[in-house]
Amino acid sequence: MSFQAYIDNIKAKTGKSPEDFKKLAEKKGFLKKGELLATVKAGQIVEWLKEDFELGHGHAMAIYATFKGKTE
Repeated sequence: MSFQAYIDNIKAKTGKSPEDFKKLAEKKGFLKKGELLATVKAGQIVEWLKEDFELGHGHAMAIYATFKGKTE
């Protein structure tokens, strides 16, 4: 599955884009001014996305990748 396919599937399931998740992550204290805090680990993001949005591990990691700056 391509990276874009992951993002498209996440949008279809949750109605949220990577930008929406970034805003939510800022409110949770994972990001500051759009940048992932150095103290935040991938596992924390994955756990949050699994619990709150019922995303699978791969889909949660795709969102984490967008936080790290990946776009493709």
